[in-house]
Amino acid sequence: MTSRRILTVPNLVSFARLLGVPLFLYLFLGPHAYAAALVVLVVGGTSDWVDGYLARRLGQVSRLGELLDPAADRLYILATLVAFTVGGVVPWWFAAALLLRELVLLGSLLVVRRFGYGPPPVHYLGKTATFILLFAFPVLLLARASATLAPVAGPVGWALAWWGLTLYWAAGVLYLIQAVGLVRAARRPAVVT
Repeated sequence: MTSRRILTVPNLVSFARLLGVPLFLYLFLGPHAYAAALVVLVVGGTSDWVDGYLARRLGQVSRLGELLDPAADRLYILATLVAFTVGGVVPWWFAAALLLRELVLLGSLLVVRRFGYGPPPVHYLGKTATFILLFAFPVLLLARASATLAPVAGPVGWALAWWGLTLYWAAGVLYLIQAVGLVRAARRPAVVT
């Protein structure tokens, strides 16, 4: 059951994740402290799993948590893409492919809200894609930070990044199908019995 509580352990984890986003950007873009940025990125990625686990385990699933978790995921992905594109870790077209998916989903969310619906529930495929991307980014950063590990970390990171991108778009298509179904249902005339 979803509660309206705000101060829960999982929500505190999500708030901490959100604070990690500007810290990561500062470490990566400011002093180029790649090792420290890598730690922040790894902690942010693994805590994505932790907040959901704690919410279910402690019975503290909240509406705020349902909104914070995907917001933190998207902010981490966006911040990492901006930093990695500026820093030359990923090419601009890879970042554009991920951002285009977000824009498409944002547009569909605005449409379903016009029909009185909230955001569709998070799909398992979307969570899997996010997890893979949040795993791929630190591996790509590891390839950047360590010349010794780069020959292994680079190909592994890119394999994960491509897999994550593919699943991210597949999940996006599923969300679009859900949105189209909601709009069609809202447009159907009510049947009087």
